Amino acid sequence: MKKIAVVISHLPHGDAKGREALDIALALSDINQMSLFFEGEGVFHLLPNQQPEKILLRDYIATLKLLALYDIDKVYVDQASLDHYHIPVTAITIPIKIINQATATQLLTEQHAILRF
Repeated sequence: MKKIAVVISHLPHGDAKGREALDIALALSDINQMSLFFEGEGVFHLLPNQQPEKILLRDYIATLKLLALYDIDKVYVDQASLDHYHIPVTAITIPIKIINQATATQLLTEQHAILRF
């Protein structure tokens, strides 16, 4: 079993990167140990009550609620990014682990592969 990290650092709904990142994480979780990292603008994926249908897009953010069903319990969020965008931890509705950049770097060095979106 390989350790694979998916790093999401782009806004949701502006392009397909976020949806593709989550799809890959779910697909690979069956035979790999997956970790998700949200940093930079990627932290906006974690906000509830998004309404992508208003811009004619699919609500893939609801997929985050499936992470536990796929045994993806290592979901890390960069504290500096939350602070930068003034996102309170209480707004996030899935289980996460808040980490700093040094911890993220350490965790990423332990991975066999890193996929960035």
